[in-house]
Amino acid sequence: QVQLVESGGGLVQPGGSLRLSCAASRNIFSINTMGWYRQAPGKEREWVAHIFSNGTRNAADSVKGRFTISRDNLKNTVYLQMNSLKPEDTAVYYCACASGRYEWGPSAMDYWGQGTQVTVSS
Repeated sequence: QVQLVESGGGLVQPGGSLRLSCAASRNIFSINTMGWYRQAPGKEREWVAHIFSNGTRNAADSVKGRFTISRDNLKNTVYLQMNSLKPEDTAVYYCACASGRYEWGPSAMDYWGQGTQVTVSS
């Protein structure tokens, strides 16, 4: 079992930056997939970015070039650096992991954090 705790959300103006952190309760070196997801009011939860244990990563087209996912296995932490934020990025952001699969769809994730609110507004 893995507990995931997100932090770093908040209110930011359009064009600003935030860095989200996801701290895991155990060593993440062997966890195949770590990912970030978001859910805006009235919308379904959507994939934002993921990173595999070998470092391979990808991001949704809507955030590619603006958001970067990374992992620090020594700190058992995954990050999401978000730059050039837009109002449409406003959502609750969730960290999740799939310990035994190289998949990134929300239904493939085994464990979820409680989420952190990101609001982009002037």
